[in-house]
Amino acid sequence: MPRFAIMLSAVLLCVAGTAMGQNWPSKPVRIIVPYAAGGTADVLGRIMGQRLGEAWGQPVVVENRAGANGNVGSDAVVRSTPDGYTLLLGTSGSNAVNPSLYKTMPFDAWRDLVYAAPVASTANVLLVNAWSPHQMLKDLLDAARAQPGKITYGSSGIGSVLHLCGVLFAQKTGVNWVHVAYKGTGPSLTDLLGGQIVSVFANLPAVVPQIQSGKMRALAVTSAERDASVPNVPTMIEAGIADYNLSSWFGLFAPAATPRDVVRKVNADVGRQLQSPEVRQRLLGLGAVPTPMDADAAQRFYLDELVRWAGVVKASGATAD
Repeated sequence: MPRFAIMLSAVLLCVAGTAMGQNWPSKPVRIIVPYAAGGTADVLGRIMGQRLGEAWGQPVVVENRAGANGNVGSDAVVRSTPDGYTLLLGTSGSNAVNPSLYKTMPFDAWRDLVYAAPVASTANVLLVNAWSPHQMLKDLLDAARAQPGKITYGSSGIGSVLHLCGVLFAQKTGVNWVHVAYKGTGPSLTDLLGGQIVSVFANLPAVVPQIQSGKMRALAVTSAERDASVPNVPTMIEAGIADYNLSSWFGLFAPAATPRDVVRKVNADVGRQLQSPEVRQRLLGLGAVPTPMDADAAQRFYLDELVRWAGVVKASGATAD
């Protein structure tokens, strides 16, 4: 193709992308949450879906598509038409951990997704049910040491950040406890309340109401500092587990070929919502810290996270298939 024709095609594509960004969205938008209902990704997806729908004047439909620790939902977005009408509420687990954890992935995390708009970061928390004999982290630790292979902990899936919280706990303490994997945090909490498992690692926003109401007992948060939403809950470090710090993040992804103007609009509109006092206070009350970031910075952050979590996964020895 002659050079002039190539240049003309590039200009036309740029103009088309700009026009699309100006007119977008002109129909309903779908946000896929790659986990079951009831977890933090679901909570944040529905908060942002409601607010963005109001801002855009278009319905925003939140769809839970669980499976393979988030890979099923992520792959559905990768395979969707890259026009901004299908977005992913991705997480550090589904989109930064999985690429190093799974021997085979249905998509290329470096190539196929763009991190359009960070939403929030959260501490994770280790929970037992309200009638558990374990009043403090030390009680659970003593029980795990006294009964090797008997104490269970649930997570949202094999290789999830919440699973890695348990792996790190075992590495730091030397305990032998049993991981029970679920297709999302919601089902793990159901079994915790039903007494089928002893403990659960969860993201704070999914469980703050249950902690505050006394339905669940929080033994420790996994962040370096206490969280304002549950100020009486100690950190793992305060509870005696040295150098323990694993947090999670959540945000909206789009297929990599999505027009840049659409990505920037999603980013700007999410940023405006996160800066509104109402949304900010709602997220902070749930234990989620809003993390607005421009589109270029968001993508740099994501690529850095792929590298960082590769190191965490390698050190943990965890694998999945």
